[in-house]
Amino acid sequence: MAATADETRVVEGVKTQLFIAGEWRDASSGETLDVEDPATGETIATVADATNADADAALQAATDAFATWRNVAPRDRADILRRAYDLINERTDELALLMTLEMGKPVSESKAEITYANNFFRWYSEEAVRINGRFTINETGKGRVLTLKQPIGPCLFITPWNFPLAMGTRKIGPALAAGCTCVVKPAKQTPLSMLALAQILEEAGLPGGVLNVLTASSSGSLMQPLIEDERTRKMSFTGSTPVGKTLIKQSSEQVLKVSMELGGNAPFLVFEDADLDAAVEGALLAKMRNGGEACTSANRFHVHESVAEAFAEKLAAKIGALKVGRGTEDGIQVGPLIDEAQRSKVAELVDDAVGKGARVLTGGSRVDGAGYFYAPTVLADVPDDADLLKEEIFGPVAPITTFATDAEAIAQANDTEYGLVSYVFTQDVNRAFEVIEALETGMIGFNQGMVSNAGAPFGGVKQSGFGREGGPEGMDEYLETKYVAMNVGLPPTAL
Repeated sequence: MAATADETRVVEGVKTQLFIAGEWRDASSGETLDVEDPATGETIATVADATNADADAALQAATDAFATWRNVAPRDRADILRRAYDLINERTDELALLMTLEMGKPVSESKAEITYANNFFRWYSEEAVRINGRFTINETGKGRVLTLKQPIGPCLFITPWNFPLAMGTRKIGPALAAGCTCVVKPAKQTPLSMLALAQILEEAGLPGGVLNVLTASSSGSLMQPLIEDERTRKMSFTGSTPVGKTLIKQSSEQVLKVSMELGGNAPFLVFEDADLDAAVEGALLAKMRNGGEACTSANRFHVHESVAEAFAEKLAAKIGALKVGRGTEDGIQVGPLIDEAQRSKVAELVDDAVGKGARVLTGGSRVDGAGYFYAPTVLADVPDDADLLKEEIFGPVAPITTFATDAEAIAQANDTEYGLVSYVFTQDVNRAFEVIEALETGMIGFNQGMVSNAGAPFGGVKQSGFGREGGPEGMDEYLETKYVAMNVGLPPTAL
C-alpha cells in the first residue's frame, strides 16, 4: 500500500547513516540494510550496514570522548538530558508514527512507549547531580574512610526490536548521567527510532563521540570484537537468553561489567479470593501490551480451579473483541508480529498445545492477508507438557491452567528456568506476602498488570539475567566505587 504524506515525512526526516564521533557517515563498505513495515512486508527505509571497521571507529570515538565527558559538570550533563527530554515531548507524534511503521504496534501504544522511554531521560537528568560517596572515621578511630563513585568508561549497548526507544533510553540515560560514553547497536528490524534519538541528542548539545550508533544486519560478527576489546568497560544487552549467554562468555575476555535483561516466562497467578474483574483487566494489560511481544508479558495463567472457568470466559471475551490491524489505523488495538519467523513460532506453540488437548476459546490462527498478523488467542485446559508453558511465547496468546492450593500455585510459577516477573492477584494481604516472598522472580506486579517504572529497578534472576535498569540501582550499573584509606585526622580524645 502507498505511504501517506505523514508517513513519508517522518521516515524521510530520519538520517539513515551511521552516527560516529558526532558525524553522520555511510558504512565504509557502502552496503545498506532494508527496514520493513511488518504490517505490510514493504520496505520503508534503507539504512547503513556497518562493518567491523566502522564499529572500531565508533568504539575509538567513545574512548576519546570519555576522556572529556567524564569531567563535564554533572549539572551540564543533566541539562543535556533534560533538553533531549523536552525535544522528545515536542515530537511525540512523529516519533510514535515512526515507531509504528518499523515495529507495528498501534500508534497509541507507541506514544505510551515514548512517554515511558522519555521518563528515563527525566529521571537520570535528576540523578546526574546526586552521585554521592561517603566520608567516615575509621572504626579504629585512626584515619578516615573515603569512597567516591566514578564513571566506569565506554559502554556497549545492544537493544531489541520490541521497544525500540525505551530499551535505548533505559541504558543511555544513566550512562550519560554517570559520565560514560557509549556505542549502541539497535536491532536490525527497528533501527529508525534509535537513529531519530541520536539526532535529538545531537540537537540537545551532546558532544560528538559520547553517543555512537551502529546499524547493521549482523550483530554477532560486529559486536564480538568490541566486546573483547580492552577499550570497552561495560556492556548491557536486552534480548534472548541464548544470545545473552554467548555475550557473557565473550565479556569474560576483558572481565567487563555486564548487565543482562534476558528472556522471561512470567506466571500470572489468580487466587480464589481475587477481584475477578480486576484480574481480567490486569491480565489484558500484562498479556496484550505490545501485542504480547514483551519480556514482561504474562506467559502462562495459573488460576484457582474454583474461578478458572469464569476467568477464562471473561478474558476470552475481552481478548476476542480486540481489533487487529495496521497500527496506523484508527481504533486498532493489536498490530502485527515483528516478522514471519516470530509468527511461525507462535503458531507452532499454539498448534502444539491444541494437539495435546488445549481448548481454543478465541483466536488460534494466523490472520489472512499482508503482514505478520496472528489472532489474539486464549487457550483453556492447557496440559502441563505443552511447550508454550515452558517457552517464551512473545505473541498474543494466553494459556490458562489451574491449581488447587497455594503451594501448588507457587510450585507451578517457579517451575521455569526464567525469573523476570510474576503477577499476583489476591485480596488476602497475608497470602500476598507469603506468595511474593516465595516467587523466584526479580519483579512482581501485585494486583496490577504492569511493573515498568523509570524510578524502579527492572531486572530478573535465574536465566532472566542480572543487573538492574531504572531507579538509583540503574545508575550504579555505570559507576565504579573507589575507596581511599586516609592516614589523616586525629583519634578521638580519651575521656
